[in-house]
Amino acid sequence: MNPHIGSNFDDFLEEEGILEETTAVAVKRVIAWQLAQEMQAQNLTKTALAAKMKTSRASLNRLLDADDTSLTLTTLISAANALGKSFHFELN
Repeated sequence: MNPHIGSNFDDFLEEEGILEETTAVAVKRVIAWQLAQEMQAQNLTKTALAAKMKTSRASLNRLLDADDTSLTLTTLISAANALGKSFHFELN
């Protein structure tokens, strides 16, 4: 019998030792997607947004890379401000 039948997926990921990593990647993918959507809505290029953020395009590329989970809150806030938006964080 399969020991995972009826269990929740988070339990499985935790048993495999990859819950935190997969959660971080999932959250980053959502953030990157939302930023890209807002850039498209505002017709902003990566170069233009990087300039508004006062950062390099390479730094912005890391922020928009869905698989790169190493980012700072400062970078997120800077991107949100440059887009005229804000971030809301919540612990559940």
